Amino acid sequence: MVLLALLPAAAVVVGRDAVTPAATALDWIGFTWLGLAFYTALTLLVLEPVRLVLRRWARGEVREPAPDRGTAPGSGPVREDRGVADRGVADPSRRLLLARGLAVTAGAVALGTAGTGMVLANSAPVVRRVPVTLAGLDPALSGLRVVTFSDAHLSTTFRGRRFERLVETVNAQRPDVVAVVGDLVDGELAELREEVAPLADLVSEHGVFFVTGNHEYFVDTAAWLAHLPTLGVRVLRNERVPIGRGGATLDLAGIDDRTAAGSGVAGHGADLDAALDGRDDAVPVVLLAHQPVQVQQARAAGVGLQLSGHTHGGQLWPFDYAIRLDQPAVEGLHRFGDTQLYVTSGAGFWGPPMRVGARPEVTVVELRAP
Repeated sequence: MVLLALLPAAAVVVGRDAVTPAATALDWIGFTWLGLAFYTALTLLVLEPVRLVLRRWARGEVREPAPDRGTAPGSGPVREDRGVADRGVADPSRRLLLARGLAVTAGAVALGTAGTGMVLANSAPVVRRVPVTLAGLDPALSGLRVVTFSDAHLSTTFRGRRFERLVETVNAQRPDVVAVVGDLVDGELAELREEVAPLADLVSEHGVFFVTGNHEYFVDTAAWLAHLPTLGVRVLRNERVPIGRGGATLDLAGIDDRTAAGSGVAGHGADLDAALDGRDDAVPVVLLAHQPVQVQQARAAGVGLQLSGHTHGGQLWPFDYAIRLDQPAVEGLHRFGDTQLYVTSGAGFWGPPMRVGARPEVTVVELRAP
């Protein structure tokens, strides 16, 4: 048990530094065990009230005889404390059956849940089509498709065919704009250079854009941000670009992740004011920001739509309830005043290679004029 408890921590340390067969095996074993242990513990917790109720059933058929306190003249044996005579004691065979039954139930539920989660996490992403009416959008831009994904977390456990399939899914949507909203990688460039290469195959009329997530600051950030443009991916760091069609334009802006300022990487930090400086207020803005909580700044700045990731849609139910303590939304389309927020549930996974209650996703945001 001690060894199993240490495996996930070892996987985090080793997997980030090297993509080797040993590191891959360690990640799969350690993180799979972590997910299985979580659902086993959760199931046992849920079954605890059931166990307490069934303890009554495990009592009863074995009875304690009342002690014989002697006889009185002209009468039979005298028994004192009749309550003791009627109190049942645990039947060992029933207790054993109860314990084994609950253990088997917990194991079956945990294995079934974790197994299903592994299948879903490693399956093709679902495509969600989300129409968004954007105030101020010129009718010439109505129908513009912004195909969005986040949280691929390229690593020892998510790479190869899985990532190629993600790129193929994006291209199949015939995007006008591709937006990658952070947490693309979970390893160093030297180890994942070949794994990230499929990004060069993305096809988009107006380009492919990327903003940093918190995991980009766990590795050599500068190396990755220098490499992505060689694959045709433009990194937006507190800046905006015009997206035009038929003489009409909208502003596509991108800001650094919420954690960038404290990452120790010089010059990094979310700065929405810099991104929007000098813009025409009549032109609508679509903002790429990794964490949904950044919508509070977006709302104050008059941004029409923010696209975010980070939450994985909870990834492992019921973690979505815990995420709500830090983020204003877990997945889907939400409104905060005049600002709309769409949170994609992510394309990959982090930690346990499982998704329970949150399918991997590619989102087609179709902009519509009022």
